Amino acid sequence: MRNRVSSWRSAVAVVVVIAAVAATGCGSSSSRSASKDATATTQVAPQPAYAGELETKLQEGMKANAIPGIAVLVKSRDQGDWSATMGTAEIGKTVPIQVADFFRIGSNTKTMTSTVILQLVQEGKLKLDDPVSKYIPNVPNGDVITIANLSEMRSGLFSYTSDLGFNQTLDSDPQKAWTPQELLDIAFSHPVNAPPGGSFDYCNTNIVLLGLIIEKLTGMSASQAFQERIFQPLGLTHSSLPVNTDSSIPDPHARGYQFLSNAATINSYAVPKDQLAAALDGSLLPIDNTNANPSWAWTAGGAISTPDDLAVYVKALVGGGLLDAAMQKIRMDSIKPSDPSAPNGAGYGLGIAQFGPTFGHDGQIPGYSTFMVYDPVKDNTIIIGTNLAASPVNGENAAVVLGKLVIAALYSGTAVGGDPAQTGGTTPG
Repeated sequence: MRNRVSSWRSAVAVVVVIAAVAATGCGSSSSRSASKDATATTQVAPQPAYAGELETKLQEGMKANAIPGIAVLVKSRDQGDWSATMGTAEIGKTVPIQVADFFRIGSNTKTMTSTVILQLVQEGKLKLDDPVSKYIPNVPNGDVITIANLSEMRSGLFSYTSDLGFNQTLDSDPQKAWTPQELLDIAFSHPVNAPPGGSFDYCNTNIVLLGLIIEKLTGMSASQAFQERIFQPLGLTHSSLPVNTDSSIPDPHARGYQFLSNAATINSYAVPKDQLAAALDGSLLPIDNTNANPSWAWTAGGAISTPDDLAVYVKALVGGGLLDAAMQKIRMDSIKPSDPSAPNGAGYGLGIAQFGPTFGHDGQIPGYSTFMVYDPVKDNTIIIGTNLAASPVNGENAAVVLGKLVIAALYSGTAVGGDPAQTGGTTPG
């Protein structure tokens, strides 16, 4: 089933074999300017030791998955910092991406929503074991679904992004300004998938409910709550959650693409085998979704940010700075394998995910994909932004495909499995 706001596909085992890699120096990408070859990497020497081979692998990964362009930002205490851009910001033109570009960050937004919820728990305004019916009426099983169930993706509710009619409307009316109630009405028109508190089932309906609870308890819009509780305290001046009538994205930004329509990708983002060769050789072009209204994603996937802002944010998300020590521990301790049969695989908790030795989230929305993780032990930060939602080869979040290559470069011998949130189809991850 398609979960349009993030891409935690059933996790394959994550094997972690960490070997120290000595590296020094730092690199940074240059600003956008006229370029003879926008497919080349833009960077400034000196580079850390891992960068040369990683650059080659990233370029190979882009080609193998038809990814037009990427921005990568790595901060490593022991191995050195590096940033680079590769590819193009617009298909058919030589327009370099820059690390300063704005990206729609998809389901990375979920971490922000759960962060505000945990802040409200700290403040005594709600409890993690409160039933959702205490705050929102008419939710199926609402008297037994808890706030924690919503944040941990264990509510059993149907995700509105798996509804065919919803996806057809996204295609026919990409500028529609969706309201949270419209999204819930779609979700609740379907039977629940499972009893609450059971298996992991990535669901955007959960996070829309949490967004409404934030608005009810704070007396402000979710956009304002994010601004006052997350962006301002961290000094994130290039991050926002747009209101539902705003489909713009600030400059500079790349054009954002997705192969096939939303309705066609409801079960998987993978391009059908008979069209895959055309997608990879450029004769089948992806759809430009740059200006599609992301209001349908809202607190589940509607935020906008930059790699630099995400680097600051994910370090606070994982290492602390937005919650008190006790609540931060509760959050980190909540992470469990998304697939119990793969205990060493990717994990998910209270609006936070685990990829091997790193923690954070990924994001996918038609047009863009992003990956943000931090390792509090090694003090490593990895940020990837791409202007393609998903690989046409296997439907995996495009930024996650490349993010696994970066993890492997920093942790020699580490193999990183799939994305715990990617259960298929339409997903701003």
